Amino acid sequence: MKSDDPAETAARLVNFLQNGFSKAGFSRATIGMSGGVDSATAAALTVRALGAESVYPALLPYGALSTEGVLDAMTAVTAFGIPLSNVTRIDIAKAVDAVTGSGPTDQLRRGNVMARIRMVYIFDQAKKRNSLVVGTENRSEHLLGYYTRFGDEGSDIEPLRGLYKTEVYALARAIGVPESIVTKLPTAGLWAGQTDEGELGFDYASADRILEMVIDRNQTPDEVVAAGIAGELVTKVLQRVKENDFKHRLPIIPDRL
Repeated sequence: MKSDDPAETAARLVNFLQNGFSKAGFSRATIGMSGGVDSATAAALTVRALGAESVYPALLPYGALSTEGVLDAMTAVTAFGIPLSNVTRIDIAKAVDAVTGSGPTDQLRRGNVMARIRMVYIFDQAKKRNSLVVGTENRSEHLLGYYTRFGDEGSDIEPLRGLYKTEVYALARAIGVPESIVTKLPTAGLWAGQTDEGELGFDYASADRILEMVIDRNQTPDEVVAAGIAGELVTKVLQRVKENDFKHRLPIIPDRL
């Protein structure tokens, strides 16, 4: 976040959205809303940029697994004044199970399929509404590779990509995202009991501090440890970044022949 003032950041991102939509020639937005702080924050910014009547939330639960997320997403929809008639809700369970089967399967594989099928529906709804897809990925997720390629990374415009997760929390509170959404444990909702921090093996606050020092300030891992962060944690976070860097470099293509 270039500014320490969340209100200033909000104004800058609203302007970013307005300019982006104007240059692309669109005035409507479709956004997948999971009930989490990222999608709620992105939706709130988009409402400020385009007006509530021009924002079309897509709620894509996987059966009963996503019940809480749907309720939280609707809390955000109501709080932001988005017309209920703009909301599309589609249960993706049958579509996912058609790919993976309904029996036991690898959780990560099923989660990837869920993310990709959601993006298929979101882009279809965007086409139906003649709108752009607003993404919800933050800088922490992007650097850590904590997303599904051709799934939740898919979008037309990304207002939160420059903000670490901890910065998203500060922004969310500043622009009126319901506190119940801000304080809930972050989860991709890919399986029962799944949380981001449980899957990653570290919390966002620690990861953000490490990423900011190493990537933004060009400090060495030794300097991060000297600042009081456990060496094991520094290694774990940076190893995750290294292992997932390939996601930013695909597809692999030859030089011009």
